[in-house]
Amino acid sequence: MASPAASARLRVRIRDGEGPPYEQLRESILRQIERGTLLPGDRLPPVRACAVELDLAPNTVARSYRALEQDGWLVGRGRAGTFVSDRPPRQVAPAEDALGRAADTYLRRAAQLGFDVNDARRALRDRSPS
Repeated sequence: MASPAASARLRVRIRDGEGPPYEQLRESILRQIERGTLLPGDRLPPVRACAVELDLAPNTVARSYRALEQDGWLVGRGRAGTFVSDRPPRQVAPAEDALGRAADTYLRRAAQLGFDVNDARRALRDRSPS
């Protein structure tokens, strides 16, 4: 039986007051992928091992990994582990990314207030300058 691939070493520092730990971990992994410190096909540490190393709850690490999987940066392969995607998502300009995050925040807030996406669009359209 072949031994499992060694996990890449994550260089992460979680700091109090710098935002939610899952977001700090997600951003740190993303930066390492963008810089080439983590390469396509690299295996990330298992959730539990990463949680122990960073003194985080396993669910916090799993949430970060899931978010990066959903965005296309990581690929989960079941028991084989979590790997850096061979096909990363297209890069977006910082301004476009910021606008997308603002839209996400707006839609989340609209939902909290009981409005759906169509209501949110209508509100934007009604307030847009002609």
